[in-house]
Amino acid sequence: MKNILVTGGCGYVGVQLVPRLLNNNYKVIVIDTCWFGNKLKKNKNLTIIKKDIRSIEEKYFNNIDTVIHLASISNDPSSELNPKLAWEVGPLATYKILEICVKKKIKNFFYASSGSVYGVSKKLKVTEKTNLLPISDYNKQKMVTEKILETYSSKIRTVAIRPATVCGFSNRLRLDVTVNILTYQAYKNKIITVFGGKQIRPNIHISDMVDIYLFLLKNKKVKGIFNAGFENLSVLNIAQKIQKLTSCKIKILKSNDPRSYRLDSSKLLKTGFKPKRNVDFAISELLNFFNKKKFKSNDNNVNLKVIKKLYE
Repeated sequence: MKNILVTGGCGYVGVQLVPRLLNNNYKVIVIDTCWFGNKLKKNKNLTIIKKDIRSIEEKYFNNIDTVIHLASISNDPSSELNPKLAWEVGPLATYKILEICVKKKIKNFFYASSGSVYGVSKKLKVTEKTNLLPISDYNKQKMVTEKILETYSSKIRTVAIRPATVCGFSNRLRLDVTVNILTYQAYKNKIITVFGGKQIRPNIHISDMVDIYLFLLKNKKVKGIFNAGFENLSVLNIAQKIQKLTSCKIKILKSNDPRSYRLDSSKLLKTGFKPKRNVDFAISELLNFFNKKKFKSNDNNVNLKVIKKLYE
């Protein structure tokens, strides 16, 4: 039974990934600050270490086969709140972890980067060869961390995934990503507020994101940098999809948000990976969850609100 270390394993993607790893007969060590709580169920093959990755210790990496590095200060507003923290948790901590990985002769290092490293692009196909023009601190941290990974690629198998905006249900639900928040607005208010609407957002279902990491574990020749987004939709188009299922109203307001880009994930698809879900599926499962649980949002569903509380 191989050992996997997951940083940020209690986060939005992590709490969906870890159970799948356990079900696939991996032993898992999670290192997480648990700022957003811990929704992972107890398991004899799961160890959760409540710790900041900035002060991570070598002892946690003994007998580890693969590191899946999810931990970061996620999204632009959260990173801008405390840039120093974001850079320390991002590139600096990643460098330290990679040094430990090489010393411990760990075989694989998978990194959760971001499709937003491309910045604003009018290209119909944004591939891995497209120039990186990050427009925020968060994007810049991801870009720099990727560069650090490249310097270690001769010593350890590294894979950087540049995901589109992740959507869909998670036990640690985020309501600060496009599909999720618009679906919640329709459920709660019967009206969706769209800022601008013409901006293109690439999307990936959270279960497909999890499947990518499992795919990488089983396909050891796959390495390098990969886009991961399979539906490029305008924000208004997403709202209209939700409207069809809820009969909600759509309110369009002006926006100065310049972020707009289309991800091309042909390189990942050529490896044999096949996505199984889409935005329509995410909307349906979220609505089912909201209605079944009579769900009410709280601060824990919005990254920025949790990060702000750390400084109060």
